[in-house]
Amino acid sequence: MAKGVRFNARTIFRGLAGLAGVAFAVVAYVYVTLPDVRVLATDNPTTTAFMQLRAREAKAAGRDAPPVQRWVPYNRISANLKRAVLTAEDDLFWQHDGVDLDQIRASIEVNWKRGAAVRGASTITQQLAKNLYLSPSRNPMRKVRELIIARRLEAALPKVRIFEIYLNVIEWGDGVWGVEAAARRYFGVPASALSREQSALLAGAIVNPRLLNPGRPTRRLLRRQRIILANMRRAELPPAIAAAPKRDAAPPP
Repeated sequence: MAKGVRFNARTIFRGLAGLAGVAFAVVAYVYVTLPDVRVLATDNPTTTAFMQLRAREAKAAGRDAPPVQRWVPYNRISANLKRAVLTAEDDLFWQHDGVDLDQIRASIEVNWKRGAAVRGASTITQQLAKNLYLSPSRNPMRKVRELIIARRLEAALPKVRIFEIYLNVIEWGDGVWGVEAAARRYFGVPASALSREQSALLAGAIVNPRLLNPGRPTRRLLRRQRIILANMRRAELPPAIAAAPKRDAAPPP
């Protein structure tokens, strides 16, 4: 009996050691095959994984849908828009290191109780990692890559630069990329002139930009706009939200 117990324990130990080895090998492979994000410190990305995905989808559907994007420097983006996006997507952006563990725990608890993925926990940095290099899939390995890339972005770039790239590359509708293209498409104004109300509509659409159209807002989007505006007022953020913590350098031209 004792011999059988020892045999089972040894078998279990070997199995766990094997699993640990496989897990380490997978993580090591993922880590060494990740993109080098340091070039983003000075170079603006000309395309993203999401842009390429949408182009393939359009081609498969027989549509010619060239992306519309106009890069705009950080200091030429409305403070209203910056405030609205931070309120809607990541109000602790200036404090965390790319991953908000408290939000992840809360998300896991809510999703576990509901039995489905009903709440996300992605920071702005994680969303940028996904848009630049990955895909919308919910594959666990994709999420691991996203987390590692997010930490790399935070280590390599100032917060202001991360936020600048994010606002210039995220999807804001079919073929609409970045805040300048979105502001002109939906409101006929440059990104620097967005009002609080317009900014809240744009921020509210980020959660599902292919369904929620800021130019023709649904009741759902208008409800999100009201919530974002209320949260913006309660947060009492200074108008100069464009100013990042002093430790961050200004973004390159």
